[in-house]
Amino acid sequence: MPALLLFYRLCRALPGLLGVILLSATAWAQAPPDPIKYGQIDKADLTAAPFRGDSAAAAVVLCDYGRSRLRGKRDGLEVVFERITRIKILKKAGYEEATVEIPLYHRDGDSEKVSSLRGVTYNLVNGVVEKTTLEASGAFIEKRTANLNVQKFTLPNVREGSVIEYSYILASDYLFNFQDWDFQRAISVRWSEYRSSIPTFYKYNIIYQGTRPLDVNVLSTGSVSLVLDNKLSSSAGIGAGLSAGNITLSATTENHRWVLKNVPAFRPEPYMTTARDYTARLDFELTGEQWPEQPYQDLTGSWEKINARLLASEGFGGRIGRVGFLQDQLQGLPAQYPDLRARAAAVRQVVMAAVRYNGQNRLYAPEPLRKAFDAHRGTSADVNLLLLAALEQAGIKAHPLLLSTRDHGRVSQEYPLLERFNYVVALVPVPGEKDLLVDATAPVLPCGVLPERCLNRVGRLVSKVPAEGRWVDLAPAQRHVHYQQIDMALDAQGGLTGKVHEEYGGYAAADARGEIASQGEKKYLAGLQQRHENWTLPTMTVNQAEAVDKPLSLDYAFSQAGAEQPAPGPLYLSPLSEFGPGQNPFRHEDRAFAVDFGAPQEETLVLNLMLPAGYELAETPKPAVVSLPNDTGRFRYSVSTAQPGVVQLVSRLTLSNAVYPAEEYASLRELYRLLLQKQGEKLIIRKKPGG
Repeated sequence: MPALLLFYRLCRALPGLLGVILLSATAWAQAPPDPIKYGQIDKADLTAAPFRGDSAAAAVVLCDYGRSRLRGKRDGLEVVFERITRIKILKKAGYEEATVEIPLYHRDGDSEKVSSLRGVTYNLVNGVVEKTTLEASGAFIEKRTANLNVQKFTLPNVREGSVIEYSYILASDYLFNFQDWDFQRAISVRWSEYRSSIPTFYKYNIIYQGTRPLDVNVLSTGSVSLVLDNKLSSSAGIGAGLSAGNITLSATTENHRWVLKNVPAFRPEPYMTTARDYTARLDFELTGEQWPEQPYQDLTGSWEKINARLLASEGFGGRIGRVGFLQDQLQGLPAQYPDLRARAAAVRQVVMAAVRYNGQNRLYAPEPLRKAFDAHRGTSADVNLLLLAALEQAGIKAHPLLLSTRDHGRVSQEYPLLERFNYVVALVPVPGEKDLLVDATAPVLPCGVLPERCLNRVGRLVSKVPAEGRWVDLAPAQRHVHYQQIDMALDAQGGLTGKVHEEYGGYAAADARGEIASQGEKKYLAGLQQRHENWTLPTMTVNQAEAVDKPLSLDYAFSQAGAEQPAPGPLYLSPLSEFGPGQNPFRHEDRAFAVDFGAPQEETLVLNLMLPAGYELAETPKPAVVSLPNDTGRFRYSVSTAQPGVVQLVSRLTLSNAVYPAEEYASLRELYRLLLQKQGEKLIIRKKPGG
């Protein structure tokens, strides 16, 4: 996990302050020149020479420069964020860098706004720099969610060797939404710089997430003059008793400059949460306000405040009431299911039958739940807030449990930040037993098992009694289990016939059922045929596809023709390689962050190989037992000939942890290497002496 290397107290603006006017621009004390000027490109950047070391890259960020400050407007303060970015396109795969998205938060009819948007593509044509500018018609705003719009544009005339450049100003009335900064991207960055300047009336924590120190980390001071309408300032307790008119306050500013150079491209890895959990970045978090001659106001949120805010919200607490449109389906359940767990499962079935999850994860339901019920589709909030209401109506005490999905990012237990959550499920206390966590978005899972997308360490309980709010461990209730048993017969020509029985349990079963539901059984089985492309599979059967509390099983027969004549020499066969993973998921030698499987893993292969008459195993391969540090995982391999003419091979991988720290990556990678080596080991099958 990247270390939190830096905590600062900085300035932050409070949205409620009105009548403030900045008389002058913030003074950047001894500020160095900007690292980039729009339109001033180095012609050498359009040639190949400076990028020979980046030959494997699709694109390179030459410079990314951002600056945030506060300025006055008629009704208060706003945050102004300015950005200039220049990128070299090296390959066609880098063309996607020419499409830019700028998130714009909006609420209650007001939205953040982009101005001074400029863009240009530079190409070197016959030794002359050719410029193609972004037309106004090339930019548009897309509505993404209830509170998020996206300003999108694509720079024109991009080709291999182009340099693209864009700049814009983003103004925001939402002073709590101060711009964070990402130093790291999916492509390498040669220079990333961010500056901020805010009056010291407001205080911040700034958290740097990164695995190496910043190249530049400088704090300086400046000044700014503020004019406040005395009527407004007096009502706020500032300058009380002064004569009518305006008052002027001189404020010190804290100016920060951060630079990270030669930042490598972030490399996505198998079994990880969102990249935002691992990339080098700065996050700003509000802590307090102190105006002259006024006591310090702690503006830090608290879990108790968040608890009350959610329950008072119409889109959250207001949805957890009686749901009359489900009354007929719910009214008989308490008598029919006196057992609490069984009744909760029955309520969940009612909700899943009424509203289907549409794949969108939300914390709030801005529209009445009746709308989702009538449409038979809704977001995760629609579905699970309806579940919470239905549980209460069926006589089951249930609490909302906030969490963040794996693709949304980790939550901080230290800082009470509601925006870090994007999902809600139901927690049902069971006397004398473990709490029951209930989600109604995944019919492929049994009641009490959260979808894999929700397995993100911890969740926060929301209670009508604030003192009862607490953190809840989201440890997976099931494992990812895959079992294969193969009975295979080998003939003297090297041909194979046999049958396979597979079982998918826990999250593996949910994955398989999900694929069958989305693709259809016929297409799912066609994929199995592609997996064994050299085999003929005359019969394939899926069993218990609907019984989500049981493993899903798959049975099929197979055959593979051999030579026309018996082989003159030994037969060579690697039977397990047809059923194992095929390649190591951990290709790179090192990894900077944890391996997060979501749930423990268990893969078992049992293969019984019947030899041709008169043949034997020339040499029995050596068994293997490989364990991870602290015995948190193990691979076992064995070959035996317990029955005459039959060779049994057993391969079993057990990973008992859901998460392995980066320090154990090398051991995990080596375990998989040995597994593949043993599964690929050839059996030498020869005629018996004198046969």
